[in-house]
Amino acid sequence: MKTLIFIGSPRKNGNTSALVGLLQEKLEGEVKLVRAFDANIRACVDCRWCEKHAGCAMKDGMQEIYAYIQDCDNVVIASSVNFCEITGPLLSVLSRLQTYYNARRFRHEKPIAKQKKGLAVIVGGGDGGGDKAAATARLALREMNAKSLLQPIIYEGTDKKPAAEDEDTVRKIAEAAAELNKAQ
Repeated sequence: MKTLIFIGSPRKNGNTSALVGLLQEKLEGEVKLVRAFDANIRACVDCRWCEKHAGCAMKDGMQEIYAYIQDCDNVVIASSVNFCEITGPLLSVLSRLQTYYNARRFRHEKPIAKQKKGLAVIVGGGDGGGDKAAATARLALREMNAKSLLQPIIYEGTDKKPAAEDEDTVRKIAEAAAELNKAQ
């Protein structure tokens, strides 16, 4: 079992990272983490190269991620919420999935053969916004051929208590890990 986790939080010891840590403890097999704030991955510049060619014209850290997406069984997008959306650096990384959309739309190819399971983990406080962020994450998961999308885990109480101390959220993380560990 191989799982790819995109993390959109800038804080390595924050709420999002704590939930990813709990998930990672329960996942079987290999887990690859992509921290958007640390990744050497630029945002899509809409050069349109991928309308005619497989892959991406920009050569950076995303090349390794493209290879892992092809091979993995599960994809998780975990992000804190900024202005009712996943974080900007994570949006920039995920913008590079444009190559998959263009493969289907312009080149009439199936860019990713292997179907995956997908999960969105959204963490925030205050006025919420988790639903919008989860919808964006689910759109990106579908671009990576995640046909089986688990119910998003949205915790919007970080202004009251840390996410990893919320029993309901911790239970949902454990249930999601158990589902991700099942073969398709």
